[in-house]
Amino acid sequence: MSPVGQRIRDRIEAEGPVSVASFMTEALFDPRDGFYATKNPIGAGEDFITAPVISQMFGELIGLWCVQAWMDLGQPKPFRLAELGPGTGAMMADALRAGRAAPGFGEAVEVTLVEASAALKMVQARTLTPSGVMTGWADRLEQVPGGPAVILGNEFLDCLPVRQAVKQDGVWRERMVGLDPEDGSKLAFGTGPQLTPADVELIAAELRDAPDGSLVELRPGDRQVVDALAARFAKHPGRALFIDYGPAEPEAGDTLQAIRSHEKVDPLDDPGTADLTTRVDFASLVRAAKDAGLDVQGPVTQADFLIRMGIEVRATALLRANPGRKAEIARQLWRLTDADQMGQLFKVIAISSPGLPQPPGFDAHG
Repeated sequence: MSPVGQRIRDRIEAEGPVSVASFMTEALFDPRDGFYATKNPIGAGEDFITAPVISQMFGELIGLWCVQAWMDLGQPKPFRLAELGPGTGAMMADALRAGRAAPGFGEAVEVTLVEASAALKMVQARTLTPSGVMTGWADRLEQVPGGPAVILGNEFLDCLPVRQAVKQDGVWRERMVGLDPEDGSKLAFGTGPQLTPADVELIAAELRDAPDGSLVELRPGDRQVVDALAARFAKHPGRALFIDYGPAEPEAGDTLQAIRSHEKVDPLDDPGTADLTTRVDFASLVRAAKDAGLDVQGPVTQADFLIRMGIEVRATALLRANPGRKAEIARQLWRLTDADQMGQLFKVIAISSPGLPQPPGFDAHG
């Protein structure tokens, strides 16, 4: 068993089963042996590929979106451009390159990357050094320096630990990770204590009366992000953009998955050696943001957002400049926007200080 797995097993033996959220936290964020502490997971030869790695077009359009957000904030100088979980830094590099087309943007922007992985911080530093933009790092959103800000999160929310609950005999109970009763060296899922009334309230109203055997996911991390945005935007105007995968409306079901070298594996197998993700509940995220007094646009599908932002026009320009890359660019466009690829499953949502203009990429009713 992996070092993190052994420590989780020892903890369970001493203290009893742990929640799914606790298991995910240790597996992903253990400072010595957790997945993000030890891995550079992004890239064709690693564990998964994200949209910015697929094509420069993605980050460039995000950069243009950031320019408009900066203009909507009154073109403050300086202003903070922060990214949560920035991966290799590819999206930020492409966004900064595109943003330089707007007069004053490059001189005003200061970048902060919120990153938990020491390995990825080194990769990001190498990626962003050519941009010439002042760049700093923070461990948490709350530590990002103050001032007007545009905040980005691409495939960030799906990595936040979730709680799971299972309905048994009409009662919602916490899903736990314990030891396999037939093989104590292995981890296994089980059920634990009944949810408190306050916890049941966190379940989407349309799912609370689901039949026995149903499983739902509670996402406390999303609410923490919203609370941090609300606290920040109460002091300084700002806008946040999140791109992630998940349904627009609440759905029951176990969405926890582990990816190792592009292959799905058992989430309980060798914790710390695979990435753990769950689908984002966008309806819950919208409710939390509105309850916090923030303006919300979306969710819209990634395909709709990118097309509204002009990805087809950008692809045409790239094809004209690089005729030898026709098949490659067409494939990139297909992967980002096709309904059977990332186009429909991935959603985009904007969360803003109250009263800012409608952001691009969302229709008037989004």
